[in-house]
Amino acid sequence: QVQLVESGGGLVQAGGSLRLSCAASGRTFSSYAKGWFRQAPGKEREFVAAISWSGGSTYYADSVKGRFTISRDNAKNTVYLQMNSLKPEDTAVYYCAAREAYDPGTMEYDAWGQGTQVTVSS
Repeated sequence: QVQLVESGGGLVQAGGSLRLSCAASGRTFSSYAKGWFRQAPGKEREFVAAISWSGGSTYYADSVKGRFTISRDNAKNTVYLQMNSLKPEDTAVYYCAAREAYDPGTMEYDAWGQGTQVTVSS
């Protein structure tokens, strides 16, 4: 099993940037595909971005395409989410997740982190 811990959330003004990190431990990190999800108050959890185990394939929700970038460093067992041009509607708890096979857009992941809060003020 993979254990995941997110960090890097915080309060930022609209138009600003944040970089989230997700550190993994446990089973071999590099063989797992990774995803980022978010959940705003009163809303269901939604997909944000996914990356294959090699980092060679990525996939984004339309709402973040062109503003967010997912990447990974397998040597550091870490996946990142660079968020630029943030908007108030990006405010949510952000979660990273891991699954054995890369499947863009799926919500079905095997392991989840505890989440990190991102708040974007207008």
